[in-house]
Amino acid sequence: MAKLLSNPCSRSSWTTFSCCHNESLRFSRKLTALPSIGHFSKWAPKIFAEIQLRSDFELRSSNGYPLNAVSLQDEGSLVNPHAEETDLSELGERDSNLSITVVGASGDLAKKKIFPALFALYYEDCLPENFVIFGYSRTKMSDEELRNMISRTLTCRIDKRDNCGDKMAQFLDRCFYHSGQYNSEDNFSELNCKLKEKEGGRLSNRLFYLSIPPNIFVDVVRCASVKASSTTGWTRVIVEKPFGRDAESSSELTRCLKKYLTEEQIFRIDHYLGKELVENLSVLRFSNLVFEPLWSRDYIRNVQFIFSEDFGTEGRGGYFDNYGIIRDIMQNHLLQILTLFAMETPVSLDAEDIRNEKVKVLRSMRPLQLENVIVGQYKGHSKGGKSYPGYTDDPTVPNHSITPTFAAAAIFINNARWDGVPFLMKAGKALHTKRAEIRVQFRHVPGNLYKRNFGTDLDKATNELVLRVQPDEAIYLKINNKVPGIGMRLDRSDLNLLYKARYPREIPDAYERLLLDAIEGERRLFIRSDELDVAWALFTPLLKELEDTKIAPELYPYGSRGPVGAHYLAAKHNVRWGDITGEDE
Repeated sequence: MAKLLSNPCSRSSWTTFSCCHNESLRFSRKLTALPSIGHFSKWAPKIFAEIQLRSDFELRSSNGYPLNAVSLQDEGSLVNPHAEETDLSELGERDSNLSITVVGASGDLAKKKIFPALFALYYEDCLPENFVIFGYSRTKMSDEELRNMISRTLTCRIDKRDNCGDKMAQFLDRCFYHSGQYNSEDNFSELNCKLKEKEGGRLSNRLFYLSIPPNIFVDVVRCASVKASSTTGWTRVIVEKPFGRDAESSSELTRCLKKYLTEEQIFRIDHYLGKELVENLSVLRFSNLVFEPLWSRDYIRNVQFIFSEDFGTEGRGGYFDNYGIIRDIMQNHLLQILTLFAMETPVSLDAEDIRNEKVKVLRSMRPLQLENVIVGQYKGHSKGGKSYPGYTDDPTVPNHSITPTFAAAAIFINNARWDGVPFLMKAGKALHTKRAEIRVQFRHVPGNLYKRNFGTDLDKATNELVLRVQPDEAIYLKINNKVPGIGMRLDRSDLNLLYKARYPREIPDAYERLLLDAIEGERRLFIRSDELDVAWALFTPLLKELEDTKIAPELYPYGSRGPVGAHYLAAKHNVRWGDITGEDE
């Protein structure tokens, strides 16, 4: 129990205490009803062992699938001192086992992100003692071939400890493979047999990670639910985006998934919510008195959510052309960060309280208007003697595609806190730099005594809070100060928290945090179905109008700052993009 309470990987150590405390109360009530105290030496060890087992199980399923009859199988034995004694070694064998199945194990996401994240969790002792990992895909492969494939992407990046090689070998020994069709119940039944063999009769908790195209989500969920779900513990399924193409297809996907799963079993993952700076956003706001009073229309002039990549589709054009930048980045990553930024203070840090507040923000947003949106597409460009291909030069993209690779939008929230404040989103591929950041520009100081020192450009005197999500995670505040010297010359400086300088230890990957949350049943960073519905309802009319009217995107050179129209959009709302000044390069 002490190990559980001190586990640094656990996000719910308070739950451990609560479970143990409740069991103690139940035990004390039942103790008074027990017969002769003379039997104490016979039944006491069993009672304490049963309490220990049940406390451990309650912790593991604290936010998961509802307890079933098997988990309560020996409830009556606690109050029967004459029941046959149970050997403590038998109780240990009935402990729980975690089985993780990565569906689509031969794909890039599994190889580059999921398996390395699972190894990092194992390396940091964040996985339970009894766990097994299975890869599942259509590719014919042996256990050893899977291990060889995985080993090429595993790194001993955390702390560079001497025992990393041993840890890697131990981790790979827990990895197995089963080949099968995604729509075959027989193949999933075979997987189930292998899982049971590895679980060794322990209470079984099973997590399925769907690293597959969305058109086969439902087939896999159906087969896994019918043939390979746990009959003793919980079963959870992690679903990767995209969650549909519009409101109708998203709703249909949710409806089909819920034929086989409850909402509590579905974990819709958006890996940007697992980024360190996104997690820190709420901490920064709600635990620092200096920020929370300023977090409103009274002091904030605009908020910008910026995402840029310095590369194009590069062979992914077939997938990307079917979705575009608005669906791929804005409707999920940036919108999710916006809701966390703008939400009211939740009642608690409970997942449902936080997600309730996010839904309120989404429901308060004005419908997106085409006049407040700019779309663009990168074209070929030569720079420094090197030629860069345009979007339609990608052989996987149709020659006359008008799918946007860049989009900027102005969003407004109709509530008392944010009325009139423009929230600007900008996302694009093949731009001049790779970055993701939140920029909060504050209002000008009324009656500024030093406005003469800034000249006519008051934007240079604007305080700005920047949260750089990637790369080189940082939080910095732009302030005005006097340059040392006799004269009165003002300068704009940064109060800077650079993570790699303040925290030299490497920051965990977002997938590590989200996988651990799914294992622990923590849903705070996963998307609820009603939240998804409102998000799609906001963007679907805009997407339909863009596609029906076949609006041609504005072309911009590969490696540039994007289409000029984005600057006109910002100027229309009296905003200047914070990433074009050159100060942060």
